[in-house]
Amino acid sequence: MATARPFVLVILLSVTLADDVKLKYKAATKPVRLFTEEELKRYDGSEEGQPIYMAVKGVVFDVTKGKEFYGHSAPYNALVGKDSTRAVAKMSLDPADLTPDTAGLTDEQLKSLNNIFEGTYKAKYPIVGYTAARILNQDGSPNEDFKPEDQPHFQIKDEF
Repeated sequence: MATARPFVLVILLSVTLADDVKLKYKAATKPVRLFTEEELKRYDGSEEGQPIYMAVKGVVFDVTKGKEFYGHSAPYNALVGKDSTRAVAKMSLDPADLTPDTAGLTDEQLKSLNNIFEGTYKAKYPIVGYTAARILNQDGSPNEDFKPEDQPHFQIKDEF
Protein backbone atom coordinates (compact mmCIF):
# COMPACT_ATOMS: atom_id res chain seq x y z
CA MET A 1 0.00 0.00 0.00
CA ALA A 2 2.85 2.38 0.85
CA THR A 3 4.42 1.92 -2.60
CA ALA A 4 1.10 2.52 -4.34
CA ARG A 5 0.77 6.07 -2.97
CA PRO A 6 3.91 7.47 -4.64
CA PHE A 7 2.93 5.73 -7.87
CA VAL A 8 -0.54 7.33 -7.80
CA LEU A 9 1.05 10.70 -6.98
CA VAL A 10 3.39 10.43 -9.98
CA ILE A 11 0.48 9.60 -12.28
CA LEU A 12 -1.62 12.52 -10.98
CA LEU A 13 1.33 14.89 -11.34
CA SER A 14 1.99 13.68 -14.90
CA VAL A 15 -1.63 14.17 -15.93
CA THR A 16 -1.70 17.66 -14.39
CA LEU A 17 1.51 18.71 -16.11
CA ALA A 18 0.30 17.26 -19.42
CA ASP A 19 -2.82 19.44 -19.20
CA ASP A 20 -0.64 22.51 -18.58
CA VAL A 21 1.48 21.71 -21.63
CA LYS A 22 -1.64 21.31 -23.76
CA LEU A 23 -2.86 24.74 -22.70
CA LYS A 24 0.45 26.47 -23.40
CA TYR A 25 0.99 24.98 -26.85
CA LYS A 26 -2.38 25.19 -28.51
CA ALA A 27 -2.44 24.00 -32.11
CA ALA A 28 -3.32 26.47 -34.83
CA THR A 29 -6.99 26.41 -35.76
CA LYS A 30 -6.40 27.44 -39.38
CA PRO A 31 -3.68 26.19 -41.71
CA VAL A 32 -0.88 28.63 -42.51
CA ARG A 33 -1.20 29.97 -46.04
CA LEU A 34 1.12 31.23 -48.77
CA PHE A 35 0.10 34.65 -50.20
CA THR A 36 1.04 36.14 -53.54
CA GLU A 37 1.24 39.93 -53.81
CA GLU A 38 -2.09 39.97 -55.65
CA GLU A 39 -3.83 37.82 -53.02
CA LEU A 40 -2.56 39.97 -50.17
CA LYS A 41 -3.92 43.12 -51.87
CA ARG A 42 -7.47 41.75 -51.43
CA TYR A 43 -7.16 42.17 -47.64
CA ASP A 44 -6.48 45.92 -47.57
CA GLY A 45 -9.44 46.88 -45.38
CA SER A 46 -11.48 48.36 -48.21
CA GLU A 47 -14.16 45.66 -48.18
CA GLU A 48 -16.43 45.54 -45.13
CA GLY A 49 -16.55 42.10 -43.50
CA GLN A 50 -13.23 40.94 -45.01
CA PRO A 51 -10.23 40.39 -42.73
CA ILE A 52 -7.40 42.92 -42.85
CA TYR A 53 -3.93 41.49 -43.46
CA MET A 54 -0.48 42.99 -43.56
CA ALA A 55 2.95 41.42 -43.86
CA VAL A 56 6.11 42.30 -42.01
CA LYS A 57 9.32 40.42 -42.83
CA GLY A 58 7.31 38.11 -45.07
CA VAL A 59 4.99 37.02 -42.24
CA VAL A 60 1.31 37.77 -42.88
CA PHE A 61 -0.65 38.94 -39.84
CA ASP A 62 -4.41 39.30 -39.40
CA VAL A 63 -4.66 42.85 -38.03
CA THR A 64 -8.47 42.96 -38.21
CA LYS A 65 -8.82 43.47 -34.46
CA GLY A 66 -6.83 46.70 -34.93
CA LYS A 67 -9.38 47.96 -37.46
CA GLU A 68 -9.35 51.44 -35.92
CA PHE A 69 -5.67 51.67 -36.94
CA TYR A 70 -5.59 49.59 -40.15
CA GLY A 71 -9.12 49.68 -41.56
CA HIS A 72 -10.36 51.74 -44.50
CA SER A 73 -9.48 55.45 -43.97
CA ALA A 74 -7.65 54.60 -40.71
CA PRO A 75 -4.25 56.21 -40.00
CA TYR A 76 -2.14 53.12 -40.87
CA ASN A 77 -4.27 51.76 -43.72
CA ALA A 78 -1.40 52.36 -46.15
CA LEU A 79 0.49 49.48 -44.48
CA VAL A 80 -2.13 46.77 -45.12
CA GLY A 81 -2.63 44.51 -48.12
CA LYS A 82 1.11 44.29 -48.73
CA ASP A 83 4.47 43.55 -47.12
CA SER A 84 5.35 46.84 -45.41
CA THR A 85 8.62 45.78 -43.79
CA ARG A 86 10.61 48.86 -44.82
CA ALA A 87 7.85 51.25 -43.72
CA VAL A 88 7.63 49.57 -40.31
CA ALA A 89 11.42 49.76 -39.90
CA LYS A 90 11.48 53.45 -40.82
CA MET A 91 8.16 54.26 -39.12
CA SER A 92 7.10 55.76 -42.42
CA LEU A 93 3.93 55.93 -44.47
CA ASP A 94 5.76 57.20 -47.56
CA PRO A 95 4.56 55.14 -50.57
CA ALA A 96 8.22 54.52 -51.53
CA ASP A 97 8.72 52.70 -48.20
CA LEU A 98 5.73 50.35 -48.57
CA THR A 99 7.92 47.44 -49.63
CA PRO A 100 9.56 44.33 -48.17
CA ASP A 101 13.01 45.64 -49.22
CA THR A 102 15.36 46.18 -46.28
CA ALA A 103 18.43 47.15 -48.33
CA GLY A 104 20.15 50.25 -47.01
CA LEU A 105 18.38 50.34 -43.65
CA THR A 106 20.50 51.43 -40.72
CA ASP A 107 21.29 49.17 -37.78
CA GLU A 108 18.97 51.32 -35.67
CA GLN A 109 16.12 50.88 -38.17
CA LEU A 110 16.69 47.10 -38.31
CA LYS A 111 16.67 46.94 -34.52
CA SER A 112 13.42 48.95 -34.46
CA LEU A 113 11.95 46.58 -37.06
CA ASN A 114 12.78 43.55 -34.93
CA ASN A 115 11.37 45.16 -31.79
CA ILE A 116 8.09 46.08 -33.50
CA PHE A 117 7.90 42.70 -35.24
CA GLU A 118 8.32 40.81 -31.94
CA GLY A 119 6.68 43.22 -29.50
CA THR A 120 3.73 44.39 -31.56
CA TYR A 121 2.85 42.15 -34.47
CA LYS A 122 3.82 38.71 -33.13
CA ALA A 123 2.55 39.59 -29.67
CA LYS A 124 -0.84 41.00 -30.74
CA TYR A 125 -1.89 39.54 -34.07
CA PRO A 126 -2.34 35.99 -35.35
CA ILE A 127 -0.09 34.76 -38.13
CA VAL A 128 -2.16 33.61 -41.11
CA GLY A 129 0.59 32.89 -43.61
CA TYR A 130 3.72 33.97 -45.42
CA THR A 131 4.37 35.94 -48.58
CA ALA A 132 5.21 33.87 -51.65
CA ALA A 133 8.13 36.17 -52.46
CA ARG A 134 9.78 35.01 -49.30
CA ILE A 135 10.01 31.34 -50.24
CA LEU A 136 9.63 31.16 -54.04
CA ASN A 137 11.93 32.00 -56.93
CA GLN A 138 10.89 34.68 -59.44
CA ASP A 139 9.58 31.97 -61.81
CA GLY A 140 7.33 30.58 -59.04
CA SER A 141 9.38 27.47 -58.38
CA PRO A 142 10.29 26.63 -54.76
CA ASN A 143 13.48 28.21 -53.54
CA GLU A 144 15.43 25.11 -52.48
CA ASP A 145 17.95 27.25 -50.58
CA PHE A 146 15.35 29.09 -48.50
CA LYS A 147 15.61 28.43 -44.80
CA PRO A 148 13.68 30.91 -42.64
CA GLU A 149 16.19 30.57 -39.83
CA ASP A 150 18.99 31.69 -42.18
CA GLN A 151 17.26 34.89 -43.25
CA PRO A 152 18.89 38.09 -41.97
CA HIS A 153 17.10 39.77 -39.11
CA PHE A 154 14.50 37.02 -38.89
CA GLN A 155 13.74 34.44 -36.20
CA ILE A 156 11.34 31.61 -36.93
CA LYS A 157 10.86 30.56 -33.29
CA ASP A 158 7.52 31.33 -31.69
CA GLU A 159 5.77 31.86 -35.03
CA PHE A 160 3.37 28.97 -34.77
